[in-house]
Amino acid sequence: MRHMRDAFSGPLKGGGEFMGGLSDWQAQQRARLLESIRRLDVPVAVANAVAAVPRQRFVPPALQDRAYDDNALPIEAGQTISQPSLVAMMIAEMQIQPGDRVLELGTGSGYEAAVLSWLARKVITVERIASLAERARNLLDGLRITNVEIHVASDDLGWPDGAPYDSIIVAAAAPRVPESLVKQLRIGGRMVIPVGNRSDQSLLIVVRTEEGYDTRNRMTVRFVPLISPDAFPN
Repeated sequence: MRHMRDAFSGPLKGGGEFMGGLSDWQAQQRARLLESIRRLDVPVAVANAVAAVPRQRFVPPALQDRAYDDNALPIEAGQTISQPSLVAMMIAEMQIQPGDRVLELGTGSGYEAAVLSWLARKVITVERIASLAERARNLLDGLRITNVEIHVASDDLGWPDGAPYDSIIVAAAAPRVPESLVKQLRIGGRMVIPVGNRSDQSLLIVVRTEEGYDTRNRMTVRFVPLISPDAFPN
């Protein structure tokens, strides 16, 4: 297991200064995207966090003209960068408060972790593909985001050493709600996770209770599979 960030020292986050250099097309697409997200039923803080993150930094060079499409896009290692409106809706369901510690499974490009960094005190994110974790670390460093800690995943699902978390977001689909992740939530904590088969899933909101957990089905989604002994085999 490789620890790839220093301990939390308080957020120092980039914003508008990282939006320079957008093409006219990117700027127009970004404006349309942010307007559509602001029309969603999400808190203003979540919409502002999406607006603060320069998505073009996380998209492969060949797809720069689509950086602000409201679609998932392919990145390295057969993974994807999630659809911005879906990121906003999932994060809204976490109900993050400024002092919260949150866990993300599936760092990918680092885009979702960057959005989370504007809302939570500390973000711990886990990625099973070391090259993606390293690239995400470099991107977040370049944006001067200091409250995100990136780890390369082991066989343990999530990051138990950092538990309990106020909320967990899973950017990959599991065949069932993983008990090992529920145990990493504080009582009353929330987890947002796609659950289903490898092609079709339901986005579940899981709330840990004294007796176990409650679930609510938010919507139908489609994510890459969560690879783990507690989820889908490699």
